[in-house]
Amino acid sequence: MRKPSPGLPDAQQVLDFIQSADMPVGKREIARAFGLTAQQKIGLKALLKDMADEGLIDGAGGRAFHRMGGVPKVTVLRIADVDDGGNVWAVPDQWEAETPAPRLRVRERKRGALGIGQRILARTEEAGSGWIAHPMKVLARSSEQVLGVLRGEGDRLWLTGVEKKDRREYPVSDAGGAQAGDLVMCELAGRPPRITVRVVERLGDPFAPRSFSLIAIHKLGIPDVFSDAVLDDATRSAARPLGEGREDLRHLPIVAIDPADARDHDDAVWAAPDDDPANAGGWKAIVAIADVSYYVRPASPLDVEARKRGNSVYFPDRVVPMLPEILSADVCSLKEGEDRAALACHLQVTKSGALKGWRFTRALVRIAANMAYEEAQAAIDGTGTADWDIGLVDTALRPLWDCWRALAKARDAREPLDLDLPERRVVLDEKGRILSVAPRARLDAHRLIEDYMIAANVAAAKALEAKKAPVMYRVHEAPAREKLSALKDYLETYGVAFALGQVIRPATFNHVLDRIGAAVFRPQVMEQVLRTQTQAYYAPANHGHFGLSLGSYAHFTSPIRRYADLVVHRALVGAYGLGEGGLLPEAADMERIGEGISQLERRAMEAERDTIDRYVAAYLSEHVGEEVDARITGVQAFGFFATVEGVGGDGLMPVRELGAEYFHYDEAGRRLIGESSGDVYALGQRLRLTLADANPVSGALRFDLPGGGGGGYAASLGRNDRGGKAKAPRVLKRRGRPGNIRHQGRKR
Repeated sequence: MRKPSPGLPDAQQVLDFIQSADMPVGKREIARAFGLTAQQKIGLKALLKDMADEGLIDGAGGRAFHRMGGVPKVTVLRIADVDDGGNVWAVPDQWEAETPAPRLRVRERKRGALGIGQRILARTEEAGSGWIAHPMKVLARSSEQVLGVLRGEGDRLWLTGVEKKDRREYPVSDAGGAQAGDLVMCELAGRPPRITVRVVERLGDPFAPRSFSLIAIHKLGIPDVFSDAVLDDATRSAARPLGEGREDLRHLPIVAIDPADARDHDDAVWAAPDDDPANAGGWKAIVAIADVSYYVRPASPLDVEARKRGNSVYFPDRVVPMLPEILSADVCSLKEGEDRAALACHLQVTKSGALKGWRFTRALVRIAANMAYEEAQAAIDGTGTADWDIGLVDTALRPLWDCWRALAKARDAREPLDLDLPERRVVLDEKGRILSVAPRARLDAHRLIEDYMIAANVAAAKALEAKKAPVMYRVHEAPAREKLSALKDYLETYGVAFALGQVIRPATFNHVLDRIGAAVFRPQVMEQVLRTQTQAYYAPANHGHFGLSLGSYAHFTSPIRRYADLVVHRALVGAYGLGEGGLLPEAADMERIGEGISQLERRAMEAERDTIDRYVAAYLSEHVGEEVDARITGVQAFGFFATVEGVGGDGLMPVRELGAEYFHYDEAGRRLIGESSGDVYALGQRLRLTLADANPVSGALRFDLPGGGGGGYAASLGRNDRGGKAKAPRVLKRRGRPGNIRHQGRKR
């Protein structure tokens, strides 16, 4: 926690004010209560961010802060559960914080009056370590919905939810025509012991090719259909002429280098030796970005929809675009041989890789070639070329690589965080069936494009700062002390020292990895360093980008798929008088937009991660019962989590399956230790396990020790390859702390 500047309240004063207030408390109320100046409000925002990072308040971030785990004194709640003892439990009807929503015990005026899905206006109060809600008024019903897959058992149907952590099943009272194996959205109703579900929407077969993403789309409420009004606006916008007064860059061999499976092409690059005597040995470069701001005008139906989506969401089987395809995949996409509108960032790069100057223009470009990373790398290495003109190797690629080597020097000098963690790639065939799951290759071509994009993003931020124009910064703050302390404890288990008193820079973590070298536990340490970092976000206040070791950074290079980049484009157009489509309503609303698109980005990341997990589970479901090479990724009192080497996916190895002996749980060392055998299961350990279960619907895996049993999941939903009836899945009942666990250092 940074020390408050003069005039600012400290953290405890803020907590006391939030606790004593009889109304929702946001930044505005805090600033007014303490009489803060405009300059002090900037410090207040930083203080509140620190408090959220340290777990003192929630991170909802704008309109209402609460002490961590807290809720407003009067709020709308939704009944989420009625337990076996008749106790009614509710959760906030709206909860925007990253932390899990708190559960409140409801004191009913009349026992049995409230059921799951009902909404109430309630007065709340703390009671010990929990919360109590006193109903004031029953509101219009909003049913609690559950996404899941139907399972047949005799002549009955049961709903199995898609959540990894919730293994409950519910009897189906009304299937609405859906059958066993269907993915459905259901409403919960009733009270224990008669809680049932009613199917309200049949979403299809979750095992059909290209459908795993549907689970994430519906679970997280990602809008995936454009309204007629938005499509009509997109059609009108796409018909716009390219406009007058654009700088004509069609004579330059500008190329776009993207993944082989790219659905859209935001960016293209060009470089050449600089002929300016003042920049001897340096380079001039152009990063051309699709001019989306020319087509998507502020406050238009297109703009409203793009802001609501926040970003495109990419799945192995589909993309849910931020903009309709007529724009995202056609008119705004930088396609080979087509005249396209671009916002061009002209860079002047010194021989040491520093940015000497920059300017922005609206331009007309004609892309010389769309290349895959692998194609560009093979061409520059001399191991092969694709269908595009072989002459581009000398005219386009070699100058790009030469300029990039200078940019790479500057990157190495500033020592950004260097974590080489593999990204899983799911490869599908033309019918959507899984061919392979493997880490993506990491080539110089990837690093080249990243460094050009970073340079353009820095130039965009600094260009707007020079005009004192609004900037939507990409902010990545330094790690909180609590996370650094946890990292220190973790590294000590490997005998690696980490001093907390030093100034923490990205290079600090790089030096730790350098000391570790090629040790077998290096991947685990890199993952832990990643968990130590704070989450990046968008905001109009600049706090720098810690991971990249940059003082000013904005996202400029992907306006087709990120609303933040579109805002930056509009700001540049407005600040430098580049024509139509400049920043208008956003200027006064930047903070709220930043908070909104940051939340939508987190939603997209969760959806993409969960869908990859489902594909991994589906891929591994063909190997249930086999032994696999695994690595322990987490250790808890109830067992350990492991991932399959080279493939990914996380699965549980329950402690009850480790044998009848007692296991000590060493929390500090993150390991389980057998009391009589001395067997140790520790974080990062590699071992052979039997894959006992792989659930493609939830993405969960389960392991046994070699020699144990297990059963697959896909067949349990009523489908198998021969159309026969399959057995029901093993449902794990919730238990208390396993009897064969003893916590290290605690009396039994």
